[in-house]
Amino acid sequence: MSAHAVRTGVWFIGARGSVATTATAGCAAVTAGLHPAAGMVTETTPFADSGLPALNSLVFGGHDTVDCPLPKRAEALAAGGVLPHGLPPAVRSELATADTEIRPGGPLPGDTRTDEELIAAFTADLTDFGRRNGLARTVVVNVASTEPVPEPGQHRLPASSLYAAAALRAGCPYINFTPSTGLGAPALQDAVAACGLPHAGRDGKTGQTLLRSVLAPMFVQRALPVRAWSGTNLLGGGDGAALADPGAAAAKNAGKERVLADTLGVTPEGEVHIDDVPALGDWKTAWDHIAFDGFLGARMVLQTTWQGCDSALAAPLVLDLARLLARAQEVGLTGPRPELGFYFKDPDGGPAALSEQYLQLLTFAERLRGQK
Repeated sequence: MSAHAVRTGVWFIGARGSVATTATAGCAAVTAGLHPAAGMVTETTPFADSGLPALNSLVFGGHDTVDCPLPKRAEALAAGGVLPHGLPPAVRSELATADTEIRPGGPLPGDTRTDEELIAAFTADLTDFGRRNGLARTVVVNVASTEPVPEPGQHRLPASSLYAAAALRAGCPYINFTPSTGLGAPALQDAVAACGLPHAGRDGKTGQTLLRSVLAPMFVQRALPVRAWSGTNLLGGGDGAALADPGAAAAKNAGKERVLADTLGVTPEGEVHIDDVPALGDWKTAWDHIAFDGFLGARMVLQTTWQGCDSALAAPLVLDLARLLARAQEVGLTGPRPELGFYFKDPDGGPAALSEQYLQLLTFAERLRGQK
């Protein structure tokens, strides 16, 4: 059976959020030839004939705790400049179809269900989704808001881990595109080891950290000692509101700082600050100030400014990952997939320069191409 004849599910945790809505609308737009696949690495030449599921074979669904319909959410994103003007009505049918496949998430305030009851309910949603749509497989992708790091001694699993446990139980490959705990909960480690499923994460590398992962190796390779590296993020929308929580911000910043420490070999002075600016909507500005030493101790500074939309940066990567992990399961690959570290701040394979990670990804594509 050809890749075009096989239907593959993409199940978003946070299915009505900006990233998931952009990915769902974007997939429909690219499939219809309305827009090019800018930002999708899997649509470039090295990935041709790798057996990846075709974009027109993807079926979208997910969990969310909000009830704003996807077509309406897409209209709001278009009004904010995230989606092109006129795109939501052009792909309204696809968005409405995906919206019928979104199920209530949890736990909501006042929810009395136990962890086991929640996992069982989420598993049933995944199993039903696959059965009704005749899917060969379903990839679960966490693109929900960042959670605070769990408190020591916390007995309940965080929501991200409840969804991750359901993915394992339903036999679904899992991607954690957020800094949240997901499969990392200690209580899930035996299940993760025994699941026989491919998985990848954690925390998608889209804007400021992407730039850091390119610049930090430059300083190392040119033997330029970095004395300090400070950063500020100004952002609005759902991310801004979520990261206004100090615990969530700490979880997010840990990945940004780890990229520098792992690459430079030391932790430079300076911190990353995240400020919620609601007026920015789904757009963000990230500023970095890098102090470094040149020859004979000459003091120098590099400043960078990144202005963009995380949803538009993340959506093509999420589609890439869903296709790659679906193909990995198809050919029998299991466990953490370090070859996908190119996409993450905290990858399963450990730190590496972005250029090195890209070569690993190309090798992975070649490996998939060689599988029948």
